[in-house]
Amino acid sequence: MTEDNQKEKLKQHFARRVTTQARVVLDTWQKARESADQAEILHRDLSSATEKLVRYAQRFEMEKHAAAGERLLEILKRWAPESPLASDVQDDLQNAMDKLSQCTLRRTDQDLEEAPRTYLRTPVYVALCEMEMAHRLIKQLEFFGFRAAAFEDAESLMDACSRHKPETILMDVNFGGSPLSGIATVEALQERHDTPIPIVFMSDEDGSIETRLRASRSGGEEFFYPSVDPGQLIEKIETYTHGNTVEPYRVLVLDDSRAQAKFMENVLTRAGMKAHIITEPMQIIRALDEFSPEIIVLDMYMPGCTGMEIARVIRQQDRLHSVPIIYLSAEDDVSKQLHAMSLGGDDFLTKPIDPKHLIATIHNRGRRARSLLALMIRDSLTGLFNHTHTLHLLDQEIVKARQRDQPLCFAMLDIDHFKKINDTYGHPIGDRVLRSLSMFLKQRLRKTDHIGRYGGEEFALILPGTRESDAKNVINEIRERFAELLQPAGAQEFNVTFSCGVAAWNGENAQALCERADRALYEAKRLGRNNVVSAAG
Repeated sequence: MTEDNQKEKLKQHFARRVTTQARVVLDTWQKARESADQAEILHRDLSSATEKLVRYAQRFEMEKHAAAGERLLEILKRWAPESPLASDVQDDLQNAMDKLSQCTLRRTDQDLEEAPRTYLRTPVYVALCEMEMAHRLIKQLEFFGFRAAAFEDAESLMDACSRHKPETILMDVNFGGSPLSGIATVEALQERHDTPIPIVFMSDEDGSIETRLRASRSGGEEFFYPSVDPGQLIEKIETYTHGNTVEPYRVLVLDDSRAQAKFMENVLTRAGMKAHIITEPMQIIRALDEFSPEIIVLDMYMPGCTGMEIARVIRQQDRLHSVPIIYLSAEDDVSKQLHAMSLGGDDFLTKPIDPKHLIATIHNRGRRARSLLALMIRDSLTGLFNHTHTLHLLDQEIVKARQRDQPLCFAMLDIDHFKKINDTYGHPIGDRVLRSLSMFLKQRLRKTDHIGRYGGEEFALILPGTRESDAKNVINEIRERFAELLQPAGAQEFNVTFSCGVAAWNGENAQALCERADRALYEAKRLGRNNVVSAAG
């Protein structure tokens, strides 16, 4: 071996050592997000792992890893583990982790200015009586970005859960060989954890109400009887995993008392919400435009106007018609409360405010508001944005790109020979292919990207801050990986491909940008399908 080859081998060895330590940091952060009750221990472990990363990276002259680690240490100084993690610190930590995550990507991905976000996901455990099916399912799960492991006996599963709590467990009710032994294993497992593990149960032989009740009581979220194909299982497993973090509620509070406003801000922040506080009623329009709240909390009586008058003004704007409004007041006259709510309010809390009551009310109202909003802006089959909202988001991103002088790409995807899939395997399988591609896209694109179902078998991607060459590289990798995925159809399996047209924004409006992407998609189809084509300027 030459001296140069030996140096290169040593360099690769050191690079692997630093990358391994970076993944330890990412894994510790994942645990910290899921185990708020152990914040002090995890803060210590995360700080220790990050300090070790910085030492390794500096010693082996890996500047990106060192810079990412130093930034993390700065943010960690702002995290007081004895109190709940503030939302701004959590956001900063997540952004820093994303930068560190990019350092651990393959070299071909590191060349991208906007590499796709990768998550170090908590594992999914598979406990089935048929190991062949378990391994086949794990292979499918890995295509969708899951970490999964199969187990042959209850002891090894219990041991793994004690070391690393899984996101969910796929469990055969008879796992272990005897009737209902799988449910018994789950019952023993749940006793060891403060919060229950979501369980997806399967059964080939027993679908009785007695078995279903016992499974449900042990933490069973789903019960499949008789057996089900891998495609449906993966859709359900995705529901009970945390790859897509729930965004904190954005709450706008208007209260003329600065002390009361500060109290509200502290309560909301400790609950993990994003609070925007104003004490001057005349600032309300600006705050609504800049903050775009999901929930509004109004003091009833303020100098110059009442909360009811502000609520009427808010309700005159169509975009805010369904945003929940909660009144705050010392008023305990029920008839006056009902009158106030008839003028645009949704709930009424009397002062002094009980923090638990406030948080519970906001969670209930916020959850319902998000559900209603999802019905309006999302496609019911795939959960992606619908055609109308996708175009609305494209308009918004064009405005941002113009203001910030940043690149923007719009892409249109179309599943190849989709009619043939429906004709050959039936429409339910065709629907599953659509859901499969939507899940594939969600897991491989960034949180800042927007994915929409444009219509039929057509999808639209909005990629902010992304150059055309980077967009093509990312979509091409997704296309190649998706083409490898086996789509189940009863006893058969088949592969699916898609074609794509990518258009880089060059100053035109949304309609013109869509038309260029559409022409590029048509060209991709004309050239033989299963490829990505750039739009002409």
